[in-house]
Amino acid sequence: MNPKRLTPSMSLLLAFEAAARHCSFTKAAEELALTQSAVSRQVQALEASLEVALFKREGRHIELTAAGALYQQELAGALARIRSATLQTIARKAEGDVLHLGVLPTFASKWLMPRMPEFYAGHADSLVHIHSRIFPADLSRDASDMTALICAGSGDWPGFIAHRLLAEKMVVVASPAALPARAGVTLQDLTQQVLLNVVSRPHAWGEYFESIGMTPATTLRNGPSFELTAHLIQAVVAGIGVGLVPSILVQDELDSGALVALHAPTASGRSYYLAYPAPYQQLPALKAFREWLLDHSFTQG
Repeated sequence: MNPKRLTPSMSLLLAFEAAARHCSFTKAAEELALTQSAVSRQVQALEASLEVALFKREGRHIELTAAGALYQQELAGALARIRSATLQTIARKAEGDVLHLGVLPTFASKWLMPRMPEFYAGHADSLVHIHSRIFPADLSRDASDMTALICAGSGDWPGFIAHRLLAEKMVVVASPAALPARAGVTLQDLTQQVLLNVVSRPHAWGEYFESIGMTPATTLRNGPSFELTAHLIQAVVAGIGVGLVPSILVQDELDSGALVALHAPTASGRSYYLAYPAPYQQLPALKAFREWLLDHSFTQG
């Protein structure tokens, strides 16, 4: 099929979408600053190109056909995305050399922020706006307004370029005050503790026991769940239960003695990545941040 038939001109699409939304050529014409006859001719040209009737016409009254209603539904979303992309582009131009970075909240505060002064020391003209995000499996669903992301997973995200930063290792932690006999706590004993969870990883404990080749003899005592890993860590410090968290996110608490590790960290199979849509790879702010991040030894692991 001729590609031109599948990509009608924007003027035809705008005339149809406005007429479909108002069910009126007259109101569409007022919105688009055109004459009623011009809108009618553009809609007719679109129908002729598609070889599909989009409206039923009865005198001055128009009504969408089934095909027209479906086309309008799909087209409205596409036009909304185009308008959003245009607004973002205009805004980014006004901002200059700015990077909008979506980052997992606790990773941002515990790992990234302590390192950012070093970045700014070498890139005084750059700005990195950090946005806390909990990402879905499909990054494209929640990353359209971000230049780049730091997220965890397999690194396989269609449409995104991903650079591995470091491997994720999980560690079981507890408050020394709440678990004074921690030296004698076995893996089987863990199943008797109140196990805290993060909402985005509801199966973390089961996966942990499976990864170390252990099947709990009893049902796990699942405790409260938390939206943010930072809140789970605070709950463990307070003695509410035992936590299973990425080791890099509790290093400060382990160093200070606020928490203790009950067993050696275990690889989760996930890694942290810097990821961004392929078309963004040459943006100056992103290039500067990417080169700085990947040139440092702290990205290894």
